[in-house]
Amino acid sequence: QTMIFAIHEINKNPGLLPRHTIGYKIYNACGMSNIVMSAIVLANGQKEQLDGTCSGPGSATAVLGHSGSAPTMAFARVIGRFQVPVSHFATCACLSDREEFPSFFRTIPSDEHQSRALAKLVKHFGWMWVGAISNLNAYGVNGINAFIQAAVEEGVCIEYYEAFEQSGPASALDKVVETVKRSTSKVIVAFMSHREVTVLAAELYKNNITSLQWVGSDAWISDSSLSDSEGSSILVGSLGFVVSKANIPGLEDHLRQLHPSQFPNSQFIREFWEYIFECSLANSTNTEMKACTGIESLQNVDTYFTDVSDLRFVNNVYKSVYAVAHALHALISERRNSSSNNNQPIESWQVLQYLQKVDFMTSQGERVTFDENGNIFSPCHSEKYFLEFKLHNSVNQVPVSVCSDSCPPGQRKVIYKTKPVCCFDCIPCGEAEISNATDSLDCFTCPSEYWPNANQDRCVLKDTEFLSFSEIMGIVLTCFCFIGTFLTLLIFAVFLRYRHSPIVRANNSELSFLLLFSLSLCFLCSLTFIGRPSEWSCMLRHTAFSITFVLCISCVLWKTIVVLMAFRATLPGSNVMKWFGPVQQRLSVFGATFIQVLICILWLTIDPPFPNRNMLYFKDIIILECNLGSHVGFCAALGYIGLLALLCFVLAFFARKLPDNFNEAKFITFSMLIFCAVWITFIPAYVSSPGKFTVAVEIFAILSSSYGLLLCIFVPKVFIILFQSEKNTKSSRTLIIYFFFPPYRLVL
Repeated sequence: QTMIFAIHEINKNPGLLPRHTIGYKIYNACGMSNIVMSAIVLANGQKEQLDGTCSGPGSATAVLGHSGSAPTMAFARVIGRFQVPVSHFATCACLSDREEFPSFFRTIPSDEHQSRALAKLVKHFGWMWVGAISNLNAYGVNGINAFIQAAVEEGVCIEYYEAFEQSGPASALDKVVETVKRSTSKVIVAFMSHREVTVLAAELYKNNITSLQWVGSDAWISDSSLSDSEGSSILVGSLGFVVSKANIPGLEDHLRQLHPSQFPNSQFIREFWEYIFECSLANSTNTEMKACTGIESLQNVDTYFTDVSDLRFVNNVYKSVYAVAHALHALISERRNSSSNNNQPIESWQVLQYLQKVDFMTSQGERVTFDENGNIFSPCHSEKYFLEFKLHNSVNQVPVSVCSDSCPPGQRKVIYKTKPVCCFDCIPCGEAEISNATDSLDCFTCPSEYWPNANQDRCVLKDTEFLSFSEIMGIVLTCFCFIGTFLTLLIFAVFLRYRHSPIVRANNSELSFLLLFSLSLCFLCSLTFIGRPSEWSCMLRHTAFSITFVLCISCVLWKTIVVLMAFRATLPGSNVMKWFGPVQQRLSVFGATFIQVLICILWLTIDPPFPNRNMLYFKDIIILECNLGSHVGFCAALGYIGLLALLCFVLAFFARKLPDNFNEAKFITFSMLIFCAVWITFIPAYVSSPGKFTVAVEIFAILSSSYGLLLCIFVPKVFIILFQSEKNTKSSRTLIIYFFFPPYRLVL
């Protein structure tokens, strides 16, 4: 009826085929025998007079139909080289073969577009592991093959592919059912007609194979007859594509004006009319119903036949009729313009040439033109029908159909050559590597200053580590530093208060005060090792430590030398001590210190210490440390301290048995023993300590050696001054040594 409506509309249009009308003949295309018979009649030429006003050729200039791909192929092979078949529903991509079907045109996109769309649909829902089933005709085989190819391009894997025919052997269907039963995929892509789907769904239902997601081709996905078939429940929720809805103005009025008298030879119209109005027409075999009155009309009856709210495929019929009409119009117009014989019959090959050039707009605003393969062409037709789609998923849970679960970020896929690409293993990324995408094939190494987070899906800045004032270790060391400084100042105050007492004077008070001053600097210099390393702190910490310790050891050394030389001067009034007077002591101390200053200046000038970001010791932590710069400079400064300390220890060891309780040689020996022991054990501890503990070990060595000197040399004297004052006198039975300069003489 859509075809008849379009022909009537064209015949009434003065702008299209003026002074010409189009006639038609409808053939029964139900069953392959009728199809072949119709093709033979058309190929031989129609001799029957179609209409009293029709003076055209006996054979038709164009053939519309069939709707199925397989019948169309058989039909087109018979009459394809004589007529111009135009199909509205044959979608098989094989019909685009111009060598086999040179005169075939269609107003519906081929299955190539539908197959790609189905592959995109499957991928959209994450169904990467699917099964494929088709029937054995050209429509199913070509369509499913196109889908498989498109699916592979989209990264979807096909677990199995089976094909059967409704009229084929039962074993073929049993094989399909058994394959589905053994499979692990939960999605079936079925490219077949509703007949195959009906028998397959029924058989799967009998075998209790349910909970499958079906994705179907347009041949069955919208077929309402499936809802009444056995096993239809397993098809609930099926997905697929159909062509867009269309609105054909005037078609509903045309349908409502139909009357059986217009089609006296149409058995369908008669049966339809009797069914709708429950009456019998004239010459009807149904005598049980009342006779129709003749006033029955479809104008006031709503039926499926007159419902045009869901027009889809019939719009392609409408476009097919207009395509042929425009081709005929162009052919006739060219004949008229060329003054050729207009009475010559129109041949089908001529219609073929002009149909290839057709380009017009329908009343719905659709452009109709054909490409070189006879497919309807439009820059956006594939998007309109299939390819570009937006899905608003309203279901609570989408079925899952994968061979292997996706590898989350932080892992990578391992694909095996013997398995499909969708079947893989997931392994964690290696150390210092990340993957920030799902199903990543490779892991990537983080930059040097970054480290993977716990999930290994993102690179984050490495933690920085240094000994800070805010952490417990830094607080404890800082407290010991200030305690040592406070004790030093306290002892300094006691010595200053009792500077005229015999015990202070007997122990070389000037060097004692200088030694206390240097010890306070030793305690304070340890503070430069705490905190974030900077250029100035790195240069200051080692140079300040080196210079203050040389000053300290120099004072102890000369105290030892003076005591030792005083007892070596055996004769009263000897002038040997003139070489060890206060001036000589000062010059010697500052001279020894100046040597260390020169070493530090050269060190800072040539290759000074600098802040460094050590990323070698720990993989996930950056250690902020001070690089020594010149290791030679560091070893020279530390070696010079060690040389002075060793010399002081040896001299103090020789002077330890001098007969004087006030002689501090014993205490100096013990203090230097502690000093040397601390710095000897410092070396392996310094090398083996990681990160901020390296700095802590160095601070501990500084504080330990400083406390050793302070406690061993000065605390015993302070104890006598404060708590044993009776021993702090000249008249004590204990021998007291006084040094008076000048004159240089030993007073015993």
